[in-house]
Amino acid sequence: MSALAELPVVVALGGGHGLAASLTALRRLTDHLTAVVTVADDGGSSGRLRQELGGLPPGDLRMALAALCADTRRGRQWASVLQGRLHSRGPLDGHAVGNLLIEGIWQETGDPVAGLELVAQLVRATGRVLPMSTIPLCIEADVVGTDAQAPDEVQVVEGQHAVATTSGLVQAVRLVPAAPPACQEAVKAVERADHIVLGPGSWFTSVLPHLLVPDLARAIVESSARRILTLNVASGHETAGFSPSRHLEVLAEHAPDLRLDTVIADELFAAGDRQLEGCCAALGAELVVADVAMHDHTARHDPLRLASVYRDIMMA
Repeated sequence: MSALAELPVVVALGGGHGLAASLTALRRLTDHLTAVVTVADDGGSSGRLRQELGGLPPGDLRMALAALCADTRRGRQWASVLQGRLHSRGPLDGHAVGNLLIEGIWQETGDPVAGLELVAQLVRATGRVLPMSTIPLCIEADVVGTDAQAPDEVQVVEGQHAVATTSGLVQAVRLVPAAPPACQEAVKAVERADHIVLGPGSWFTSVLPHLLVPDLARAIVESSARRILTLNVASGHETAGFSPSRHLEVLAEHAPDLRLDTVIADELFAAGDRQLEGCCAALGAELVVADVAMHDHTARHDPLRLASVYRDIMMA
């Protein structure tokens, strides 16, 4: 733990609902929290703004900011505002209010990082939110099974939304451009961290992309921090049929130099996976199996249960 603070210094990497769940848990443990967020979204409100304005897609950044709003009446109001959507019969219909706020502040500041800091101050967020790269990225995937006439043929699927919703089986992903510039503030945050948390989230479009940005991946690999991987509580659309151990194998295929210290797996998802402990050991990690899922029949993490597991790991 950092000698300069009693609370742990934590960097969480990901995007979308998975990162939001992790941040909601982690903010209960520390104020020294930085979210490093993927910037490849090309669907929905973010995709429309990206197409029109050409900058970073704000959606996943907005969700991270909303997750870091204080658990107070004012904080919950701000989270609701950020996540709320406009309803109209015109071109603004469906846009997230937070996306428009972020875009407006970016145009005013001319600096994505400074703009996100300003929004964080406005909503009194606990911690920082940073993009993983300074440029908008495209995700490209090798997919099989999209053509019924040639089920084993590899097809290239382009775009985060297309990859996330493909009917085929994703084999591998890459970023376009192939070696994008990392956000240097994000790299510095990783270098200063006591703990680095990767996942949960959409495996191919939210978790793995951070390991494909060279400078950011290098900082993660070379860090002296404890590296924690949080597995999803079930296989999602991108990883339909994947066991927990298969998630780890895919991670190792995309980031062969990465070593982990701890892997967190939900007890129901991990049950029966006889290869999981061995896969963790191959990555240098201890396996922690715990009840971290919501008990409402949805494939989501329970922030309170997840916070308890993070606390046990980080305070050990």
